[in-house]
Amino acid sequence: MFDAETTALLRAVLEEVCENISVYESGARTHVASKILEAAANGQLYRLALAHQSASLPARCSSR
Repeated sequence: MFDAETTALLRAVLEEVCENISVYESGARTHVASKILEAAANGQLYRLALAHQSASLPARCSSR
């Protein structure tokens, strides 16, 4: 389980990555969320925080 600060960071990263995905496309958002949680569980929180701060994640989701 993550603390409140980490949870807020993960939520912010999710929203940033999925900014172009409709909230109704739950499958795509769920997939992205699972990858973010996987990265966090594997100790990549620093990388996620940097990505969030720079707002330049390498691959943004799109609603194509």
